[in-house]
Amino acid sequence: MGTRYSAVFYAPDEVDLAAIDASLFAAVDKVDRQMSTWNPASDLCRLNAAPEDVWLAVPPELAHVLDAGLRVGRQSAGAFDMGLGQLVEDWGFGPAQRTPSAQLAARRQDAYRPAGDILDVDLARRQVRKRAPLALDLSAIAKGYGVDQLAHCLDGHGVTSYLVGIDGEMRARAAKPDGAAWAVAIEKPVFGIREVAGVMELHDTAIATSGDYRRWVDVAGVRYAHTMHPALRRPLSNQLAAVTVLAPTCMLADAWATALMVLGPIDGVALARKKGMDALFVLRDGAGFQEILVGGDALQP
Repeated sequence: MGTRYSAVFYAPDEVDLAAIDASLFAAVDKVDRQMSTWNPASDLCRLNAAPEDVWLAVPPELAHVLDAGLRVGRQSAGAFDMGLGQLVEDWGFGPAQRTPSAQLAARRQDAYRPAGDILDVDLARRQVRKRAPLALDLSAIAKGYGVDQLAHCLDGHGVTSYLVGIDGEMRARAAKPDGAAWAVAIEKPVFGIREVAGVMELHDTAIATSGDYRRWVDVAGVRYAHTMHPALRRPLSNQLAAVTVLAPTCMLADAWATALMVLGPIDGVALARKKGMDALFVLRDGAGFQEILVGGDALQP
């Protein structure tokens, strides 16, 4: 998925580290082979290239992630949309890494259809059908799912204290043997540099952050972030610099961080409160930042 994964854990001395290492790699490699747009042989790319109105057999993991993505899309009133692959490509964020073109993206706007309108997922039969041309991109949910698979891998090896992650998406189980929580740094949303804004302590939870400060393109002197706004069909532009979400699974934390980022500081905060989420919204305020905390103290950096 174009990034790296990590696993920090406590285990008995006699544990087979080589076996754990191999199974961790196999777990994330399986997700990559199924859900990456950067791998033309992936099951996702096969689905994107498939004809319309034909049920296509897919692996159960991919069907599960697609179904979860559609569910978050419905619950967020379309703010989360997996069907933005062509838009991502046109703006220079896709695997082709083409020169970003707002004009090309604008010309294709009429052809855009939300994934929730044209994608059918049959979990029982492990089949997927698209009823119109659709370019799926799972970048905002597959990494989180990959983190969950790392966690399940360690669970299967009997490891009961760990912190696993792919890039900025992480999941912790229990505490360290001395009772201390797993400490995770929250990054300050500053362009071009890495700076810690605070530290969050995790215990049996997952965390994901969506922001405008890591990946962007410059078009005629204007910076455009990589997150797309489904309704406006262009890169996101609102006061939010970042949204961090805690959830039981990293897949959901990943997807909801993106959805709330798209919804913005008013609608996003309102929905997070309505759904009882733990979320931290960071707004740009002149040269500084303003924070809005939703939920309990778990997200207080």
